[in-house]
Amino acid sequence: MSAQQRRLVWICAAPAAAFFLAFWLLPVLRLLALPAEEGWRTYFVVLTDSRYLESMLNTLGLSLGVTLATLALGAAVGIYLARRQFAGKRVLLSLLTLPLSFPGVIIGFFVILLGGRQGLVADISEALGGERLTFAYGLLGLFLAYLYFSLPRAIATYAAAAESMNTQLEEAARSLGASRLQVVRDVWLPELAPTTLACGAIVFATSMGAFGTAFTLSAKFEVLPITIYNEFTNYANFALAASLSIALGIVTWFVLFLARHFSGNPSVR
Repeated sequence: MSAQQRRLVWICAAPAAAFFLAFWLLPVLRLLALPAEEGWRTYFVVLTDSRYLESMLNTLGLSLGVTLATLALGAAVGIYLARRQFAGKRVLLSLLTLPLSFPGVIIGFFVILLGGRQGLVADISEALGGERLTFAYGLLGLFLAYLYFSLPRAIATYAAAAESMNTQLEEAARSLGASRLQVVRDVWLPELAPTTLACGAIVFATSMGAFGTAFTLSAKFEVLPITIYNEFTNYANFALAASLSIALGIVTWFVLFLARHFSGNPSVR
């Protein structure tokens, strides 16, 4: 490469390098350094303070539950759509993936319209002679909202993976007398394992960091993104917010790392 070509490469790379430095590297370094201003114990506050530990455990439990439900339902619907041909299939798939176009705040609003204080469930329960029932502002509301947000991605992912599966393996297993359950266990599960790991990791990471939906619904069930928001917005405690952000990032990164390692899929980040 000539000197002129190298100079041209540096000129082209300079804007990208400046953007990376200004909007990623410097903020990350500042985030990592902030807790030290309040003492090194601040880095471990998520483990030493019961309130923040509870918030982390709430977030982990909710994300894990949403991930498992999303994978189960997404696999069932996605495989069915990939293996069946019927009128209106494309329309149905478009409707199932419609939530992809909605931000988290709108999905939270949908749950409030269904299970909020002025929601449909409350109106029906009151009309039946009981008290107004609500579920939107606690664990159940968050779970349904996260599931509604994540399920379309899982359905689309599993449908694409099922269409590319090697059907000869399934046919060979059936010809050898394998039952439907054996085909699922010995053919489908191994074939779809990389998809399950990658999709599960992405759903888990998305649930761990979801803010818009949680901000709308988490009145009775606090998750870590809301705790972080409250710390730096309401209390101006930037060091503590940085510590909680680091803890959240470490957990999410670790899950993505494991999924990338075991699935061999470099697209999982």
